[in-house]
Amino acid sequence: MKTIAVIGGGITGVTTAYALAKRGFAVTLIEKHRYAAMDTSFANGGQLSASNSEVWNHWSTMLKGIKWMLKSDAPLLVNPKPSWHKLTWFAEFIAAIPHYNKNTVETVRLAIAARQHLYAWAEEEGIDFDLKQKGILHIYRDKAGFDHAASVSTLLAQGGLERRAVTPAEMRAIEPTLAGKYYGGHFTESDATGDIHKFTSGLAAAIARLGVDCRYGQDVQAISADAGGASITVGSGDETSTSRFDGVVICAGSASRALGAALGDRVNIYPVKGYSITVNLNDAQSQAAAPTVSLLDDATKLVCSRFGADRFRVAGTAEFNGYNRDIRADRIRPIVEWVEQCFPGVSTRSVVPWAGLRPMMPNMLPRVGRGRLPCVFYNTGHGHLGWTLSAVTADMIGDVVAQALGARAPHSSALQTAAA
Repeated sequence: MKTIAVIGGGITGVTTAYALAKRGFAVTLIEKHRYAAMDTSFANGGQLSASNSEVWNHWSTMLKGIKWMLKSDAPLLVNPKPSWHKLTWFAEFIAAIPHYNKNTVETVRLAIAARQHLYAWAEEEGIDFDLKQKGILHIYRDKAGFDHAASVSTLLAQGGLERRAVTPAEMRAIEPTLAGKYYGGHFTESDATGDIHKFTSGLAAAIARLGVDCRYGQDVQAISADAGGASITVGSGDETSTSRFDGVVICAGSASRALGAALGDRVNIYPVKGYSITVNLNDAQSQAAAPTVSLLDDATKLVCSRFGADRFRVAGTAEFNGYNRDIRADRIRPIVEWVEQCFPGVSTRSVVPWAGLRPMMPNMLPRVGRGRLPCVFYNTGHGHLGWTLSAVTADMIGDVVAQALGARAPHSSALQTAAA
């Protein structure tokens, strides 16, 4: 039986381990935290959002970034301090602007294919993750934003997604708790939401049942590979150990760049920090005043999702500030104020802030495939769509590894599904 190490215990690592275990590999999952999904997969916005597949490689994004550069509460914030990593990333980001249409269509196709895998896995393994299949409503306060969304809807339709324009009256019918004045919206009935942490934790329990060796609390100290396999040294405290594997899949989020460099591959991931708040709905009035339909506010770059009866998650913003993980009060405050403006009946007395680093490639597409060496593979760089795309990219890399190392293939290929 071929042995495979998966580095990273977030949503992409755990789904990858699951896909590989299902293909008959002897899988070892290596994760630096004590549990799965404790980093970027801990408290995201919750949206399984094919409708949010528009890539960011657009000149309007660059102009907004320049305009907001010195505004601490801006939706998109770029630390002006230069670094070679940041400069090369933005140069490649700009180089990908001509591929905006193609990459958006490719992303939405992947997102649609991912749904079927994720729902099927949750059902097979009995995972409760507060799934709500009530659609996602994009909201717009002005004609310019609404019209741009209409052009995006045309691209989404090319990828097979139906999203329809709705009037302010229809918006209120879809989500009656939403306050404020709006020009209009765009609604995707097929989108959904769920708690990424609960799903990943549930799937982590499932891979353990399938025989995956889950090594938590183990940080990768060194990694090397040759034509015959990969050697990985892990440590916890002063103790280290080295293991040999037939192959390795890098699913380490923002750490994938350094691991890739050690293996001779350039993986130009930049850590783009996002923030969230979880509002505890501790009283009946707040529970009644919070939305049940998920929203995306394009102007503020915020999304919201309802988890069960008593939790409401709001997340978003993008901060280019290196590997800084600080939870800044001046970034959290606008998110709380957004809740108070859009849902004034919700109490914000109990709010839990969080920040995580989204691993973004310059072209906004995940890195899924082989490395320079025959035993090295990547499933990483999903950016803000890791939750949305994870199941299909896990199945894709499962196919790639199976073809490369000779394990059995699945009955239906995700690569074929996504390309259909």
